[in-house]
Amino acid sequence: MNILIINGSPRRKGLISQMLDIMRQDAEQHGNNIDSICANDLNIKPCIGCMVCRTKGSCVLGEDDSQRALAMIQKADAVIIGAPCYWGNIPGQLKLLFDRIVYGMMRDTPRFPEPLMKGKKCILVSTCTTPWPWSVWFNQSRGVIRALREICRYSGFKIVATIERGGTAMHPELTDKDKQKCVKAVKRLWA
Repeated sequence: MNILIINGSPRRKGLISQMLDIMRQDAEQHGNNIDSICANDLNIKPCIGCMVCRTKGSCVLGEDDSQRALAMIQKADAVIIGAPCYWGNIPGQLKLLFDRIVYGMMRDTPRFPEPLMKGKKCILVSTCTTPWPWSVWFNQSRGVIRALREICRYSGFKIVATIERGGTAMHPELTDKDKQKCVKAVKRLWA
């Protein structure tokens, strides 16, 4: 299986990065091919909202890393997306990526958008500093999962697992339970 890991966190050693690394290691041990993208490393021009990509099937802006990322998503059988909470939502650079590749993820039709990623699976991972259960009640980590779920569902991905980890300010280390959630989630990609 070809698995793409998209890291939406700017912190190379943060909890999102650690959780994605656990999933990477387990997937590699089971013979899967892993590619990865770090959203903060991508050079992407902002979407100008012209909507031409919806009818043309490509972006009018010049070539940048968004097209490379889209090609990697299209090649993958499964995608794991991890993002910390920024104001109850995904970080701007990750949002920028998805804004720029919408034409490759879904196609506009007269009635309802046509998903272009059908048959692919995904896992969504989020962290936030707000302690649990307020991280869920106040739509912090839940806001990230909601945003990613919307992108993935409209694109046709089957979401096989979500992981939310609140309270990272008071508990900045992964627990054994957190690590087990990561291992259990990644196994659902080939189950």
